[in-house]
Amino acid sequence: MFISAFAFALMSALVKEASLLGVPLLQIIFVRAIISVVLSLADIRRVGAHPLGHRRGLLLARGIAGFTALTSVFYAIIHLPIAAATMLHYMHPVFTSLLAFIFLLERPTTATLSCIVLSLIGLGFMVAPLWFSAEPTSLAFWPVMAGLGGALGSGIAYTLVRKLVATEHPSVIVLYFPLICIPGTLLLGGNDFVWPDAMGWLVLVGIGCFTQLGQLALTKAMQLDSASRATSLSYVQIVFAALLGWFFFAEVPASTTLVGGAFVLFGAMVSVRLQPSGASVK
Repeated sequence: MFISAFAFALMSALVKEASLLGVPLLQIIFVRAIISVVLSLADIRRVGAHPLGHRRGLLLARGIAGFTALTSVFYAIIHLPIAAATMLHYMHPVFTSLLAFIFLLERPTTATLSCIVLSLIGLGFMVAPLWFSAEPTSLAFWPVMAGLGGALGSGIAYTLVRKLVATEHPSVIVLYFPLICIPGTLLLGGNDFVWPDAMGWLVLVGIGCFTQLGQLALTKAMQLDSASRATSLSYVQIVFAALLGWFFFAEVPASTTLVGGAFVLFGAMVSVRLQPSGASVK
């Protein structure tokens, strides 16, 4: 899950850079989806899995939820500091745990609940400046709502992934994501696409590659652990995002961000240390 978190943090930084280079939001998602299709099909062919999978209704639902979440999250990343956008998105373990409890009958362990509580405390510290800044709140309202909407969509998608890993190969699950993204982006914004320069193409390819790595690592984590615990560990992406935002975009973390990040890391450590011995990785 830590590999997934770092890959997604790098992806977020590249999304921000692509937007600064003038690439439209939906085109970023489109190119990312094309790369994901190529890599997923190559892996599916390597392992000999059926590309369309077995539970196609759930796979399509996972793709739709993922596309909705990704569009919302990318919008937030473009219009907010990377760390703030990532913090809002990382409400998704709360949604995932709730949905997994309702639909998968997964009871969160004490370790998972402790991680979520500590991480939400950290989230509160880091989001506070966004709400109490001197700027008019209306300027941040829609990006904030997009970030929270992306969190809900991710919670739905991750719960479906947890349901699907019992019967589907990870690359098949990942494949349905871009299969929805490609027609969706073309229908909604294909007329606005531009031809990037060399740097723009390099950034777009990087987005696709790091996203694929993050998706595969995430799906594997869901396969080896409960949905709620796996996603609670992914909170460390907030810390990675804050560091990348500071290094590449001069987004200096506030003291509240540093305090919140400490809570996030402590929550992840608690989740690992309190893991029941019977829940070890298979």
